[in-house]
Amino acid sequence: MIKMIARKAIAPFPFSDADLSRIIEMAWEDRTPFEAIESGFGLSECAVILIMRRELKPRSFRLWRTRVHNRKTKHLALRDPAVNRGYCPTQYKR
Repeated sequence: MIKMIARKAIAPFPFSDADLSRIIEMAWEDRTPFEAIESGFGLSECAVILIMRRELKPRSFRLWRTRVHNRKTKHLALRDPAVNRGYCPTQYKR
């Protein structure tokens, strides 16, 4: 017997392509917590998951979910207090 699951339609998010690209980039980064995405774009963790599910290929989404699930650096409450930045100092070269 096949189980049918009804999916709700996901409303489009009001972001430009550049903003959407930055949200996805921040979600992939290990040291960028979901709280930083929320403060910058007003998106909760659940909304970020919905965006990632919609924008990534299914395999990429599964890899990302496995990677961030219970990761201490993606949640400020679980993060070591000694880490006070969202990126590695050598990440952005100028």
